[in-house]
Amino acid sequence: MDIFKAKQLAIFAGGVLFGSAGIKLLSSSDAKKVYTGCTAAALRAKDYVMKTATTVQENAEDILAEAKQINEERAEKEAACVQEEE
Repeated sequence: MDIFKAKQLAIFAGGVLFGSAGIKLLSSSDAKKVYTGCTAAALRAKDYVMKTATTVQENAEDILAEAKQINEERAEKEAACVQEEE
């Protein structure tokens, strides 16, 4: 059991040491530069996605308007045919 407790204590101490080093590493100025670069890239990607979504929405609106116009013209032609038959 003494070996088991010593092993657990060593693992705990290693975890504390690794955690402390990790915190220092994550809060360093180099890490902050990486975070800033990643955030800037994410914002650029968001802008691109929003522009693309806007373009798709505008195209969908145009398609819908043209489809409605086609259906109106078709309905007018059918109405004209029905009137001629009578």
